Amino acid sequence: MSTPNSPRTFKLVSVNAGTSDPSSTQLLADRIAERTISIGAGDDLIIELQRIDLRGLANDITSALISQHVSPELQRAFDLMRDADGVIASTPVYKAGASALFTEFFQLLDNDLLIGTPVALAGTGGSPRHALVIDDQLRGLFAYLRTLTTPTGIYASPDDWQEVTFTSRIDRVATELVVLMRNDVRGQLRGDAWKHYQHSFGSAGGTETEIDFDSDLMRLAAGGR
Repeated sequence: MSTPNSPRTFKLVSVNAGTSDPSSTQLLADRIAERTISIGAGDDLIIELQRIDLRGLANDITSALISQHVSPELQRAFDLMRDADGVIASTPVYKAGASALFTEFFQLLDNDLLIGTPVALAGTGGSPRHALVIDDQLRGLFAYLRTLTTPTGIYASPDDWQEVTFTSRIDRVATELVVLMRNDVRGQLRGDAWKHYQHSFGSAGGTETEIDFDSDLMRLAAGGR
């Protein structure tokens, strides 16, 4: 049982779409997670980390896209995302675009599942030319999912790992993530503003049932009755 002076516990989920083991994409996500946990500990927060390696779910993701069948392993990943107080999302970048495996996973998520969830965006690639993918593509995807992305995004090309400012950038994004988690922005938005978002019946992992069936739109969908 927690007491008023006991550390608060938060759930952090790290999602990476790296295709090798280990991969730079996974390593970048791990470094951000480590600093987030460390910075949180300095604020008396206990941050519990769960990692989703999309490489191992590639067949399940493809099957879900084609047949709408969600495997138990993929459902467990969805459940982790649903319960996350914060998310680190890390993707490799190919030809100025995020990994298809990465985008397909998030496209499969229920639109309501991540409302208000703080998300740190990260990407890796072979050239600094891909750096704008974080802001140009990923922020749009996560805005559609109605998350709260950290102001700082991290992109790492091979040269970046040796830069003296790289650690500082990781500290910055980790600090921003901790601030959003510590202040429970997700919980406050879901508590105070949930009814003002557009929802589908059974969304948010099957929990959303407060749909007004007597609205003009719903009557129209039922044939005007």
